[in-house]
Amino acid sequence: MLESPRDRSRRTLLGTLLALAIGACSGQVGDLAAASGPQAPSDPAGNGNDAGTGDAGRSDAGGADAGAVDAGRSDAGAPDAGRTDAGTADAGSPGSDAGASTGDAFPASATIYQDISGAPLDPSSAQIIGHLAAAGWGSGAMQIDFSFDVLHAAATVQPRAFTPAPGYYTPDCDQVPVPVPPGGATEGSTTYACDAAQNDCHLLVYQGRRLYELYQANIAGGLATGSPFTTSCAVVWDLDHDYWQAGTPYSRGDQCTSADAAGLPIAPLLVTGAELQAGVVRHALRFILPNPRMASGVFVHPATHAGGPSGDALYPPYGARFRLRASFDLTRLPNAAARAVAVALQKYGMILADGGNIPLTMDQSAAAFLGPRDLGLLQVSDFEMVAAPSGRIPLTYDCTRTPLTQ
Repeated sequence: MLESPRDRSRRTLLGTLLALAIGACSGQVGDLAAASGPQAPSDPAGNGNDAGTGDAGRSDAGGADAGAVDAGRSDAGAPDAGRTDAGTADAGSPGSDAGASTGDAFPASATIYQDISGAPLDPSSAQIIGHLAAAGWGSGAMQIDFSFDVLHAAATVQPRAFTPAPGYYTPDCDQVPVPVPPGGATEGSTTYACDAAQNDCHLLVYQGRRLYELYQANIAGGLATGSPFTTSCAVVWDLDHDYWQAGTPYSRGDQCTSADAAGLPIAPLLVTGAELQAGVVRHALRFILPNPRMASGVFVHPATHAGGPSGDALYPPYGARFRLRASFDLTRLPNAAARAVAVALQKYGMILADGGNIPLTMDQSAAAFLGPRDLGLLQVSDFEMVAAPSGRIPLTYDCTRTPLTQ
């Protein structure tokens, strides 16, 4: 029986000040909270477990914590000062390459790029939306967490081995060398040094036609060449492969996690600054809910796994795909970037990928174009739930797969 993924969220004082600064400039000052990562239901209270326990003194079960600042985690609410990732433009600048390269994409047939604006609804869509609407988003209002930093490693960056942390997710996760570009950082940190006992510490790196995603990554000293280099889960995605076509196994295998609780990739679902600058987002988004507001014991494709969902059957399951209603008046939104995201939510939707409070997560670079509350008008009732490609799959955590070794 495998552990299920955990959501840990903290924000550093630097991240808080940056978030407040960007909010002050935009007139939108709000808290940015949990993103996500692998989560065991048996974890003690107070360590970030969303399955009905307090997250560092904040209860997820009650809903709105929108006025609180989650001290201890860097949301990087502004472009990070001039850092370059192995020679590419910094992800926080308008000239960023983050998300701009077609080399970052899975095949066009992949489910995350499919137009679901006319897809049939789940038979229980109205009941599920109504039930969730009564509880609301985890943060009360629709908010955005900008703490992820998608990196690009040049071909000259040699992948390096890591040491699996205690409890490494096997056989779910891979044990292959990982490219670590100079000057990068993990989620929740300004360097590669990250307190994995208190933070998710995701590390997301594109190199060529591969995407490397790590959970609870930490490099002592913070430099790309530091040691030891540890992680609780490393997953390698082949960008030339459509993992979500019908067949056996589906994706990386049912019941198998990834660096995200639902077993999905993270980086391709994040909105980037380059996309907002271009005014077009051509993929589904990643969204999260508190585990008590997700149906327990099940998931649906395209997910292959779930964290610690503990809600009743009328809550959405892990892997649920929500679509913004076509009737939503886009002119109500405050800026072009917010409208571009809303159009993507109408056309591609958003996929429930992990447990936590803040509904949407984006790359740091998107903070140059959006405020954390610029989508705050989007209510649960503005969405509908699209029918999944499969029925609800019982959650066993019994992953069977052959880990990638080269």
